[in-house]
Amino acid sequence: MTKVDQKIPDGIRKLTFEEALKALEEIVSKLESGDASLEESIEVYTRGTWLKRHCEDKLKNAQARIEKITLDEDGKPTGTEPFDGEQG
Repeated sequence: MTKVDQKIPDGIRKLTFEEALKALEEIVSKLESGDASLEESIEVYTRGTWLKRHCEDKLKNAQARIEKITLDEDGKPTGTEPFDGEQG
């Protein structure tokens, strides 16, 4: 059994998150329909794996860039700090 190439192909890497997600949804629909041959299913599944990884990478990068604004006692902005994702 071969592993999926660790490097995401350039054609996928150039997609926006939204484009990659749409392509991934189309692959899921195609596989669920059962209309694809075995070879085609393997090919689109492999592409889906790359698309999923690309979307995950995009989300991780976006999350790393999110910052929350910190306020002083008077409610005035004092700067920013990394967003930890927890409400409180």
